[in-house]
Parts: sequence; C-alpha cells; structure tokens
Amino acid sequence: MTRRAVAIGRLEDHPNLGEVLGVLAQLAHVTDEDLARLSESWINDAFLGQARAKALTPDSPLVCEVLSAFEAVSALFEDDLRGEAPYVTVDPGTASLALKAVRDAIAASYARPVLSRAEHAALMRPWRAVYPQTTGGQPDLGPQSDQVHALLAALPRLATRCHDAAGLRLWESLLDQSYVAESERAEARDSAFSAAVVTRRRRVWALVRRSGAEGLGRSCPTCRTPRSYDTDRESERVLGLCLDAVCALLVADALPDGTTLLLTAPVRVLVPEQRRAL
Repeated sequence: MTRRAVAIGRLEDHPNLGEVLGVLAQLAHVTDEDLARLSESWINDAFLGQARAKALTPDSPLVCEVLSAFEAVSALFEDDLRGEAPYVTVDPGTASLALKAVRDAIAASYARPVLSRAEHAALMRPWRAVYPQTTGGQPDLGPQSDQVHALLAALPRLATRCHDAAGLRLWESLLDQSYVAESERAEARDSAFSAAVVTRRRRVWALVRRSGAEGLGRSCPTCRTPRSYDTDRESERVLGLCLDAVCALLVADALPDGTTLLLTAPVRVLVPEQRRAL
C-alpha cells in the first residue's frame, strides 16, 4: 500500500516519535557485540532497496534530519570504521555492514508515516533482532547527566557574542582560560578518554562532543552569523576547552577528582550556578 507524504515540520510532531527517539538514544550505546549481531542480521534485496529509497525521498518526513543523523552515525563510529585504534575490537568490514542496519532503522523510524507496514518492518528487522524493545528517549550520559546537560545547554549562549556583551565576556574569559595549564589539561583529557574506553562510553564521548560543537556553532539569532564557520584558532581553543569539560563530567565517576576539576574548572564562568557541582 502506498501512503501519501505527510507534512511534519518538527520532530516533536512526528507520529512515530517514540520509535525515532528510541533508535537515536540507543546509537551511543551500541556495543561491539551489538555491531557483530547487526552485521549478521543485515541483508539487501530489491524490496529492501525500494523501501530504503522511499524512506529517503524528499517527501519523507524530516528527511534532512535523517541525513544529519546519518552523519552523526559516521562520526560516532569513525574509530570502528578505520579500525586503527588499539581499543577497537570489531573488524571495519563488520562495522560497515552493521552501520547499514543502523541507517535503515533511522530511516524507517522517521519514514514510518509514508512506508507500508511490510516496508517498515523489513527495514527495522536487523535493528529489532538486536534491540527488540524501544529504549528511553535520551542517551545515558552517566551519573552526572544533569551537569552534562547544563553545560551543553549553556554553549549556545556564546553564539550571540557578536551582539551580546555578556556573551562576549564569557567568550573572552574562556579564551583566557584556554592558555592556562595546557599540557596538564592535555594529559587530563587523555586520561578522561581512557576512562571512556574502559567504561565503554567512548561512543557517548563522541556524541557529547558533537552535540557541544553543534551548540557552539549555532547562528547568532540577531545577525544570523553562522558560527559553524568559525575555524580560527581562538574558536578552536574555546571549543576544545568546553568539550573537554563536558567529557570530563561524562566520565567523572571513573576519574580522580583532581582530573575532573582540572578539566571543568575553566567553564565555571559559563555555568556559574553549577560552581559547586563542577
């Protein structure tokens, strides 16, 4: 049965919102074992190819968000696709096939209103073989998730610095902080990433860094200046400082308190209400 295109302007209005959020929330928690199972479950045939094409047509709901999610998948599993890092245990070919199943699940969940029941089920089958139940709507950001969310939510304020004096002061303060204890912070960042590997949060690590970069790269609402184009050295320094703090909070339960403090202290000016918590 062919379904008509459905006009959906926001994800919040999507009739299949629960499944969409469930798939997206699971992405950062896909394990190496899950990758192997997804790879084994993925197949391709003419019916699936047609269903996949229909799910990605311009008339499908929020197809631009789907393509953005595809990019996020590539970023989250970049190390697995390269297969060069010592902590990677999955063959790159296996990871590549698994991510085809992941992308099919993303496309199917978004395109559910325009797919037949058989098309949706076929695209979702490998995913459901590994994840039979829909999970919660938000990725698990660890025991200090509230602080992670607070810091991520504060980053877009810096995008207004060209028209907001307070935003500019925050930016300049963070830039000054980025020149303090650089070598110590580099070592602390390496320790934090090692903790992410040990606690199996390295993909969540990639997710929060991507989210933070997107928040800091938002356009100024006044002049619409796209901050995502800021590639100068100062912007890179501020971005790195903020992302290191977010990631330290992500794995704070697996780090010495001194390491966490070293990475989070510079951003207290950004979230002053979190001074005691950070």
